[in-house]
Amino acid sequence: MSNNIVEFKNVSKWYGEGEDRFEVLSNINLTIKEGEFLAIVGFTGSGKTTLINLISGLLEPNEGVVLFNGKPIKGTSPARGIVFQNYSLLPWLNVYENVAMAVNAVYPDWERKRRDDRIREYIEMVNLTPAIDKKPGELSGGMRQRVSVARVLATDPELLLMDEPLGALDALTRGNLQGEILNIWSANKRTALLITNDVDEGILMADRIIPLNPGPNATLGPEFIVEIERPRDKTDLNMNTQYKNVRRDLLNYLVELGDASKLSRSQDYKLPDLRPLLPDGRMFIYKKHG
Repeated sequence: MSNNIVEFKNVSKWYGEGEDRFEVLSNINLTIKEGEFLAIVGFTGSGKTTLINLISGLLEPNEGVVLFNGKPIKGTSPARGIVFQNYSLLPWLNVYENVAMAVNAVYPDWERKRRDDRIREYIEMVNLTPAIDKKPGELSGGMRQRVSVARVLATDPELLLMDEPLGALDALTRGNLQGEILNIWSANKRTALLITNDVDEGILMADRIIPLNPGPNATLGPEFIVEIERPRDKTDLNMNTQYKNVRRDLLNYLVELGDASKLSRSQDYKLPDLRPLLPDGRMFIYKKHG
């Protein structure tokens, strides 16, 4: 029996039809193994969010199929929990109530005390117990993202999806939350997919990194294996040969990819033949001298 929890088979996604058709992803083939931590890296606008939305069930492919545990994905499911970049918290609910909303929806048959214990356990896990009665407006950005992480993990998803969850945070908060997510992930080794544009974040957190080549018609690039022993320390990584090699190769690939993309776009456009007009409306004529 296959241990692939997610499979993309010849998946393409576009928006609009006819002349207005814009192709985002083209012929994507991808497998995510059970228990692995995969990172997808790429430039802004390359289609990373579209790819993760196909796994979450928020979108359906126009061609091909996305499988979860061997079955086509149809709609959303708590088995595929997603942490968004914009927190997605209900502002009128406090920390406890935001996490409780998810737990109550997924475990309606549990006794009240069992649900309460679960909620408090995951709030404690992300170090937010002192802020349990605060509403999102009273929290920092990092604290709000911790609530989002706690809310998803409290439902015990088979697959943890993270769509650039730390992109809006300052460097210190981002680093701290990276560590917390890794500690939580290490406790149960659930399958995880991280969407990021930060190469260092991908190397720190993932077992495998795959670039998403810029769209339109975005495709997947070669995979980069991160064979660095866990747990990983950001400070120690700077002296790690494997880290240096993966980082160099991945950055070189992305730089070449970016240069090729710029060249391709510049060749797509033909500048119009524009000439200035004189005050009386006549066209200015350039004359060579000498």
